[in-house]
This record gives sequence, C-alpha cells and structure tokens, in this order.
Amino acid sequence: MAQNPWGYGPPPQGGQYPAQQGGQYPAQQGGQYPAQQGGQYPAQQGGQYPAQQGGQYPAQQGGQYPAQQQPGQYPGQQQPGQYPGQQQPGQYPAQGLPPGHGAWHGQSPHGGPQLGHAAPSRFDSRFKTGLALTVLGCLIGAVLLLKMFVLDVPPSYRDVAYAAMKKASIAAYVPVAVYLFVPYMIDRFDPEPAWALFGVFAWGALFATGISAVINTAGAQLVGEAMQSAEAGQLYGAAISAPLFEELTKGMAIFGMVVFLRREFDGVVDGIIYATFVAIGFAATENIIYYFRAEISTVLGKPGGQNLGDLFFLRGVLTPWLHPMFTSMTGIGFGLAREANEGWKKVVYPLGGYFIGVFMHAWWNGMARVFGGGAVILNLVVGLLMAAAFFIIICVLVHKKGLTIRKFLEDELYLGNLTQEEIDLISSYGGRLKARMSWRGKLGAEFVAAGARLALSKFHTARAMKGQKRTISADFIVPLRQDLARLRQQMMAQHRG
Repeated sequence: MAQNPWGYGPPPQGGQYPAQQGGQYPAQQGGQYPAQQGGQYPAQQGGQYPAQQGGQYPAQQGGQYPAQQQPGQYPGQQQPGQYPGQQQPGQYPAQGLPPGHGAWHGQSPHGGPQLGHAAPSRFDSRFKTGLALTVLGCLIGAVLLLKMFVLDVPPSYRDVAYAAMKKASIAAYVPVAVYLFVPYMIDRFDPEPAWALFGVFAWGALFATGISAVINTAGAQLVGEAMQSAEAGQLYGAAISAPLFEELTKGMAIFGMVVFLRREFDGVVDGIIYATFVAIGFAATENIIYYFRAEISTVLGKPGGQNLGDLFFLRGVLTPWLHPMFTSMTGIGFGLAREANEGWKKVVYPLGGYFIGVFMHAWWNGMARVFGGGAVILNLVVGLLMAAAFFIIICVLVHKKGLTIRKFLEDELYLGNLTQEEIDLISSYGGRLKARMSWRGKLGAEFVAAGARLALSKFHTARAMKGQKRTISADFIVPLRQDLARLRQQMMAQHRG
C-alpha cells in the first residue's frame, strides 16, 4: 500500500481521514462521532459531557469551569455547551486529516482554541524576584567559601594549599557529569528546563555549602568549648548541626521552585529531580573540602589523615547518592503538597519530608561518630540498599507520570486536537528525543513538550476543581492547544520544503 509523505499509514483520499466516508470520521454516520446520537459526544445524554449532570463538567459547581464567563462554558468557549476547540456544538474538529499530523494541505489543525488566550508569562515579576534571590544567595555563598578555604590560608602554606585545592576540585567536580546524567535520563516524560536545574545546582554548590560551613564550624567550636571536649563539638557538628542546616539550606532551593517557578514544579517526580540536582551541587563542593583536607594531610605528613584515593572511592564511588537521597525526602514532601488540595497537607508534607531527611542524615553521620569503624561498614551496606530501593521508587513514579500524561490527553483525541499516534509519542519515555530524531526535528521536540505540559496543566486543573480552588494551570490549557496547532503546521511546512 502506498505511504503518504509523512511515512505513516495510508494516504488520505480526497483529504479525508482514513476510513472516512463523505468527510465523516471513522464509524461516523451522518457526521456523528462514534457512539454519538444526534451529534452528541460519546456517552452524552442530551448534549452533556460524560458524567455531566445538567450540563455541568465533572466536579463543577453551578456548571462553571475555572475562568468561565457563562454557566456551562469551558475555558475559551464562545457559546455554552462548547468544549475548547469546537466551533459549533457537536462538531468534531480536525476531520479530514492524515494520522499523526492533525492538518492536511493547509487546513486548520483544529476547530481552534479561540485566539486571544495568552498564557501567563513564565518570566513574570515573581520569576525575576526568584532569579535575583538565587544570584544573591550564590554570591553570598561564594564569598563565604572563598574566605574560609582560600583567603584564610596562612601565607606559608598557600602554594601547597592551592595545589591541593586544585587537585581536590578536579576529583570532586569531574564525576558530577556522570551523577547528573542519571536523574537527567530518568526524567524523560516532562524534563525540567536546563536553566532551572542549573539554578538549583548552583544554589547547592554555593549558597547551601557556604552557609552550612559557617554554621556547622561555629556551632562545633561553641559546643566543644562549652563542654571542653573537641569530640563533643565534632559530634554536634556532624550529627546535629549538619543534618539540620544542610537539609534546610538545600530545601530552600525546592521551596523557591514552588514559590517562584510553580509552573515548572508539577509533583513528586519534579521534587525528586530538583532535590537531586541541588544535593549533587552541595555534595560536589563539600567533597572539595573533604578531598582538600585529605590531600593536605598527606602532603604535610599529618598522622591519622585519610588518603585522597581512598576517600574518593568512599564518597565519590560508593556513596555519591546519599545527599540526593536525604534531600529528596524534602522534595517528595513539596511534591505531595503540590498535588494536594487540603491546606494542612501543603504545610505538613514538606515539613515531614524535611525531618525525615534530617533523621536519615543524622543517622548516617552519627552512627560512624558514635560506634566507629564497624558502624561505617553497616552504614555502607544499609546506605547502598536504601539507594537501590530509592532508585526503584523513582522509576515507578516516573512511569506513573507517563500514565498521567496519557490519561489527560485522551480527550484531546476526541476533540481532534491530537491523533492517537501523537498521544503515544508524547506519553512515551523519551518522546522528545524520538521526535527530534525523526522527520519532526526540533519542532517535534517542542510539540512533545507542549503536549506533556498540556496534560499536566489539565491534571492540576482537575485537582483544583476537585478541591473547588483556582489554579494558574487552567490559564495554560487553551494557549498550549494553540501551540500544538502552530507547531504542527510549522512541521508540515518544514517537511514540504
């Protein structure tokens, strides 16, 4: 059978959709959609949407959807009873289109979400405030680190110290690319923007480490002097101060994402991804400090010091995921809060996640300090098992996110905004890469990203409706449909050219 120029399915006949007759959709009779009666939507009764009662959308009160102008309207409707993209009640937009493209020979890709629905700007005043605070925080952290570990080095040791610092920095930061590749590959359904990931990474590498280093050092000295015991001060710094303040400063990056970039934070998976990036940034800079001390001890011949190679194997090879695992507890808490409707959950979940992370961190640091070498081995075994279980949980959550995207795109098929092939692509693992490697190219990757964002916007809107709350996600639905139509037309034009 001949193939159409898009490489999928049989060519259209007279501009019709495969299996259409007289312009009808497959299985339609007299212009009806499958299972429609008298122009109704599947399972509709008297023109209602599935599960509607008296013309209401599911979970609506008084027939209104968020941002409606008249009872019975969905966002972007011109007349009551229409769903976004319809021009008249009962119409199925995007008929007569080949599979996988939604438009053919210049036809409009859908009946059209009405023009004039502009999505809220991502770079609004809230974003600019968050950006300014991030830059300021990173500068403060960088100054503190510079003072503590560079400027305060005695002049007689500077040449040795700077050489050790250079060697420690290479050992700490070269493996970072490998560490970051893992969460980057895991989050392939709706990847977070690179600039946001870089921002939280920088926050962890500079602000969190700088502030924590000052607080932990000062606290350990104060406790040691008060109790006249250096060991007591070290125990306080490692098992109490470090867990509390390190998890707090790292968690501030996740909190910032929720407050200043809520659109880029969808739920538990995003909480884990951002937590992992900020924690890897923190661990990389912290490793410089540990590796520097080990190298200095070796060079100066100090007794009891650790070898840099041994320490790198322990921290850089066996346990690089400890900090990400601890901080991910806070990320999970914020993710659950993002998905919750009840106000108390939005407070309790992040705090609960934070204190779980603090406990895990304190347990890891404290066991080795209290019980010595035997506890280190036990810690290592338990830590590796926990890390393995954690990765399995992440994979399950990512798979669940893919199912959520597919679920909330299903009605786009009935509305004609997407074809089944496009839904399969958008909800598949690595859909952006698949699209980019196909004839769709860069525009295809943008198309997949817009489709995933549409699904997640509808997901958050549905949750808000259930709790009878307003959400900014509803404002993105119609503009994202317009983006899908525009990108599809651009892909067609590019392919024809």
